[in-house]
Amino acid sequence: PAAPVRSVKAVQYGQPIFICQASFQKSQASPLQHQFSMPSVPPPEQLLTQEQLIEKYLRDPNLVEKYRTSLTKILAQEVPIEIKPVNPPDMYHCDPRDPKQLFWVRARGYIGPSDMKLHCCVAAYISDYAFLGTALLPHLKYPIHFMVSLDHSMWFHALFRADDWMLYECESPWAGGCRGLVHGRLWRRDGVLAVSCAQEGVFRVKENHLNSKL
Repeated sequence: PAAPVRSVKAVQYGQPIFICQASFQKSQASPLQHQFSMPSVPPPEQLLTQEQLIEKYLRDPNLVEKYRTSLTKILAQEVPIEIKPVNPPDMYHCDPRDPKQLFWVRARGYIGPSDMKLHCCVAAYISDYAFLGTALLPHLKYPIHFMVSLDHSMWFHALFRADDWMLYECESPWAGGCRGLVHGRLWRRDGVLAVSCAQEGVFRVKENHLNSKL
């Protein structure tokens, strides 16, 4: 077949908890080619890492204590990817924002031009980081006590290195009924669209906050 498909089901205590479906295709030349244009943003060398941004916020004596506590927890986590937000959030206001985010991302350390499958695995990990939260940006005034992804899809378009800086463009076209949909694109620095992603998730607002609005 042109695109053979393989399915994997993970079962725990007799119940399926994970299903993966992957299709494969040999590289083929075609005159039918197009892609969106990569967003124009500052290069990663001009931006602060997520850790540097958090340290900057923590040095501010006017930072609200609940934000200081949550940021300290984030800073203590060991994340195997480097992240440089293009438009860092305002930590002092919860004003609604457009459901869009831009990050420069790459794996920490050197992977090298090894098996492309390894770079795809790392890209899959990168693509899930902060992805679903894009759908919450217009709704920052609501405290979320539960958030989980329902499905995650990826399409690999071109060769890339997961240990090189890539621009992660995230947007959420829709949210409603306790669910949200997000789309993502991973761009190589030379403007080539390497990976496309989509994810749907479930959000739950704290009950006492809902009741206070009735």
